[in-house]
Amino acid sequence: MAAQRIDRGERTVRLVDVARAAGVSQGTASNVFNRPEVVRPEVREKVEAAAKALGYKGPDPKGRLLRAGKVNAIGVATAEPIAYFFEDPFARTLMTGIAEACDRGGAGISLVSAANEEALAWNISTALVDGFILFCLQGGPRLIELTRDRDLPFVALELGSRDPSIPAVGIDNAAGARLAAGHLADLGHRRFAILSIPFVNRRSGRVSREEVRRAAYASSRERVEGYLDVLADCGIDPESVPIFETENDEETTVPALEALFSGDRPPTALLAMSDRIALVALEWLRRRGLTVPQDVSVVGFDGVPEGETSDPPLTTVAQPIAALGRLAVEMILDPRAEVRRETLPIRLVRRGSTAPPPDAGA
Repeated sequence: MAAQRIDRGERTVRLVDVARAAGVSQGTASNVFNRPEVVRPEVREKVEAAAKALGYKGPDPKGRLLRAGKVNAIGVATAEPIAYFFEDPFARTLMTGIAEACDRGGAGISLVSAANEEALAWNISTALVDGFILFCLQGGPRLIELTRDRDLPFVALELGSRDPSIPAVGIDNAAGARLAAGHLADLGHRRFAILSIPFVNRRSGRVSREEVRRAAYASSRERVEGYLDVLADCGIDPESVPIFETENDEETTVPALEALFSGDRPPTALLAMSDRIALVALEWLRRRGLTVPQDVSVVGFDGVPEGETSDPPLTTVAQPIAALGRLAVEMILDPRAEVRRETLPIRLVRRGSTAPPPDAGA
């Protein structure tokens, strides 16, 4: 008997309807869609014809995955706008490592982002994923809280929290900062300025040491502490080192540079807390008519690929960005994994953006 199309306005076509119309068991009909190789061709054709006549599109993949208890996808979550994953050189490199590990593990990637708190909570609570990698750049504690509510594995890309129950991978930020400041001090620099990534949300401009101590983001605070520890050991008063907070973008970095170089004794050395900030500084200094490194030395922090081809090539503290992403994926995909907190090594990469100061007495 020819299959009759079911009025989809009355009810949804189900697999049992297809089986009944084709004159086969529901198990056989299921095999046609999920294990077609075990079904005889003539039976498969009969079931497929019945499905087409009824308007049946096949099993709901979400339902199948949820019944299996695994969706083969990892959520990468941040409180930043979703464009961050594509615009920021650090994020792009990190996503490369995450993607490589997901490919090896047979998992997909779901980007979870939001422009506000309500949307972020909804996106994390509804994401079809097996676990989360958290970009704890902004809103880190809230990201962790929301993810814990899902009762899914997660890994924070930040070691700032001292809570041993939070799985995390990261670097020693203070040690990296000491490498950068020590390199410039060894070259003879004595006039420094710090261009920082955020200490709190949505703020930029010059900040005090007390504001640094109250920073919401541990990585920013730890890098300042590392810089100033070295400079103090070299006899440089930490209070004499201006600290300008940026939002890690050109819009807030340029005003900081304008303020720093408007005086009579501008810095001869810039400690940038990200390569993105450092690359903005290189371009701004060039437009200003200042030569790097003859007039000003610049050290970044991250080790993104763009730093190798900048003009001049950027001296930086390189962290193993892609390796951080790969390790985070492996920690989530390993069902036997215990809570781990891994610190990966960093190194100073000396390139063309640093040299002794223009005046030996500077």
